[in-house]
Amino acid sequence: MKQLLFTNWHTMRWIRLISGLFLAVGAFQMHDIWLGLAAGLLLFQAATNTGCCASGACQIPIQQQPKQEDNKVQEPVNS
Repeated sequence: MKQLLFTNWHTMRWIRLISGLFLAVGAFQMHDIWLGLAAGLLLFQAATNTGCCASGACQIPIQQQPKQEDNKVQEPVNS
């Protein structure tokens, strides 16, 4: 869970977070439950890195670095 929260922050995730915080402040000031629910949805999407659908099909895949094996040295090919 910690890795999910602190990695792979891209532009759309920041937009969801800022929009969610903005709507949450507005919902608190206006005492509006529907605006608060919209803010909660955006904040949830930003925290879990999910998109528009609950199945996870819209989730942006985490880019993994290729593993490098230290003990294998590739010899140059002589032709």
